[in-house]
Amino acid sequence: MKRFINDLKKYKNYILYATWAELKTEVINSYLGWLWMILEPLAFMFIYMFIGTVVFRYKVEYFPIFVFIGLSAWNFFNKMVVASVKLVQMNRDTVTKVYLPKFVLLLVKMGVNGFKMLVSFLLVFIFMIFYKVPITWNVLYFIPILITVILFTFGVCTIVMHLGVFAEDLVNLVNIFLRMLFYMTGVFYDISSRIHNAVYRTLLLDLNPMANFIYNMRNVLLYKSAPVGMWTLLWFFIGLFLCILGIRTIYKYENTYVKVMK
Repeated sequence: MKRFINDLKKYKNYILYATWAELKTEVINSYLGWLWMILEPLAFMFIYMFIGTVVFRYKVEYFPIFVFIGLSAWNFFNKMVVASVKLVQMNRDTVTKVYLPKFVLLLVKMGVNGFKMLVSFLLVFIFMIFYKVPITWNVLYFIPILITVILFTFGVCTIVMHLGVFAEDLVNLVNIFLRMLFYMTGVFYDISSRIHNAVYRTLLLDLNPMANFIYNMRNVLLYKSAPVGMWTLLWFFIGLFLCILGIRTIYKYENTYVKVMK
């Protein structure tokens, strides 16, 4: 991990510059510019609000914010995993011409999607003020939960990015898996109140990391509750393990990426 830290220091300016450049490129290529980063999550929030309240008739307190929290965390994870599959191939010119630690490409993409996630959560807090949600000290738990989400996502993406170089069809499998995981994560419904079977509840809520993260975010932000710390802490260490495993794997095999892409 010493090499990783040294490379992180060495390429930090490149990461910041590339992140900002990609964000500006997205803005330039969009008619609505920066406004689209606000309108996109809002549009999906209204769609899932309609599905939840009109189609399924869910009755959840602060339902618009409830949905928005789930979408903000899920969109970050989903976009990162999907992008990581073809990340090396999409940067073929950079990878084949100059040496760049491949995890740097991932950090740039995380910077872009992380910025969008922070904009979404800023809207969450604005909605909380608008709906007069009672604020307690439990909201401070949101920070370590968010850090866990980022750490776990980075760990998963390092593995997926490495495998994506060697498996052309991985993107199809990832899309199918993420679609299934989306409906099992409770983005627009409350797993704790809808699933009463203890086995299914453990499977969907505790052993599903994104469901656990979203559930705890809602608890600390909306319902004045402390998070279910044991499972969140477990997923933190799993995420840390995946990060170490993924970084070591990338360092070990990154010299073969160019040969595979030829």
